[in-house]
Amino acid sequence: MNTSETILSENKDTVRAFIDALFTKGDLGAVDDYLAEDFVNHDPPFDASAGREGMRVAGTMFRDACPDWHSEPHLMIAEGDLVVEHFTATGTQRGALFGVPAPAEGRTVTLRGINIFRVRDGRLTERWGRLDELGLLHQLGLAPSAA
Repeated sequence: MNTSETILSENKDTVRAFIDALFTKGDLGAVDDYLAEDFVNHDPPFDASAGREGMRVAGTMFRDACPDWHSEPHLMIAEGDLVVEHFTATGTQRGALFGVPAPAEGRTVTLRGINIFRVRDGRLTERWGRLDELGLLHQLGLAPSAA
């Protein structure tokens, strides 16, 4: 593997490790370990703030509501200092999510999306993303189904 390929592979590994640590394992310290001090989230999900703390809040929200939350990457593409991740995340709702209490038996909720991360010196510096927020809200009964 040449140097360029090695860097691209390392960048994908960094993104994969961050997502796994924060969202799948619930390690809130992943924000400090993987996100640069000047991290900017250009598309903060669910009205979170655009900095590092917004990512910590998102991780906390999903793990509190769905303790078994798991993000599965389907595709990762690296080019230059960018990594694109296509994923599906799922979990069993055991706590309130967006104010919606969990049913007694729980329910499986799914969130699909695409993230683009910029990596610099082994740290994530920027994120752009598109999440199926409407699909998640529909599962929780907060949005009408398509007719």
